[in-house]
Amino acid sequence: MIARSALLTDLYQLTMLQGYYRQNMQETAVFEFFVRRLPEDRGFLMAAGLQQVLDYLQQLHFSREELQWLAETGQFDSGFLERLAGLRFTGDVHAMPEGTVFFPDEPILRITAPLPEAQFVESRIINLLHFQTLIASKAARSVLTVPDRLLVDFGFRRAHGGETGLLAARASYLAGFGGTATVAAGQQFGIPVYGTMAHSFIQAHASEREAFLHFAHANPGNVVLLIDTYDTEAGARQVVEIAPILGEQHITIKAVRIDSGDLAEHAHRVRRILDRGGLHQVGIFASSSIDEYVLQQLRQQRAPIDGFGIGTRMDTSADAPYLDCAYKLQEYAGIARRKRSEGKSTWPGRKQVYRRCDPDGLLLEDIVTVHEAPCAGQPLLQQVMHAGRLTSPLPALDASRDYALQQLQSLPEPLRRLQKPPDYPVRISPELQELAQVVDRKIQ
Repeated sequence: MIARSALLTDLYQLTMLQGYYRQNMQETAVFEFFVRRLPEDRGFLMAAGLQQVLDYLQQLHFSREELQWLAETGQFDSGFLERLAGLRFTGDVHAMPEGTVFFPDEPILRITAPLPEAQFVESRIINLLHFQTLIASKAARSVLTVPDRLLVDFGFRRAHGGETGLLAARASYLAGFGGTATVAAGQQFGIPVYGTMAHSFIQAHASEREAFLHFAHANPGNVVLLIDTYDTEAGARQVVEIAPILGEQHITIKAVRIDSGDLAEHAHRVRRILDRGGLHQVGIFASSSIDEYVLQQLRQQRAPIDGFGIGTRMDTSADAPYLDCAYKLQEYAGIARRKRSEGKSTWPGRKQVYRRCDPDGLLLEDIVTVHEAPCAGQPLLQQVMHAGRLTSPLPALDASRDYALQQLQSLPEPLRRLQKPPDYPVRISPELQELAQVVDRKIQ
């Protein structure tokens, strides 16, 4: 399901490689992926996508068909294409574990490899880390808003392509969602799959009652009935009427779903109808353009909703559809490098991020420093690949999900806010500042 082609890159990666090979520039390079600044109203981000990056690096190669196509473009000489035929990733990778909460200017991934390898993988690494980090960070805000409710990814149909829909299901589950409606995500990642019915199922029947009965008989273990096709409260009363009939056949109604209108008001009314009918055990599930802001409002209204399907606004990260992220050269041939472009300058050299917490485990500050400098706190970047091979198996997705939830619990209350959270202190160490001055003097 995840695309594997080596041609999933930008043309300039290939044109630069041809230049590197001609000049025999193959000494060790260090690149780091980081985010320059947070989107508005965001207090943190959550690292995601490392598994797919490592899969990509392990499988990197050009197929015969891809090399033939490149030859036909006329842009590359035969000697260069022969070198591409043998291109494999042989470097090292250090990264923050998936699910780690992080902040601007903190590298979450470091690549150390011969320059052509480290350079070529840039585009796909950004592509994979950017998207899943974007979605996990958005999903985590919903998890923090309603930590006691079931959250299900409903966004595949509105995602920007099949791969993005699949990876959005993974990223949201990592961040704490309970499951997804995307069946392929269940098959590929082991994520619990949830589903109900569409309005078309109701409309295809002669009556709402008939549709409910037919669906229950077809899916006796998953009877979740969509009740707002015509009249939400009338639909709830239909559920009360058919419940005894289904009960005699040992079929239990699990929940009803509301997908339109004033969700809080409908939920209150439906809850009263179900309770009066003795259906206290039947839950209420809601969907319809929900995100963390809607969840906040529904919680303030004490809406009796047990779970939520969250789709378009999360799978597109509608309020923050991109991250200002980068993958930049920090060292080549043993010499620290630094970009000084206006508004896009970088801190040079290989770096490590140390995190300090208070006695209760809540975050206090992060320190970004040169990788060999001792520092108080927990180092966040860990080696996960050496010489092109994993140093050890990565955690299972469920284990990473547990870790992500622990990370969210470590956030101080102000950073959890949906509006205007404060800046978290990320300190640049004196050693790193001194290195930057040394590099600047050499550039000048």
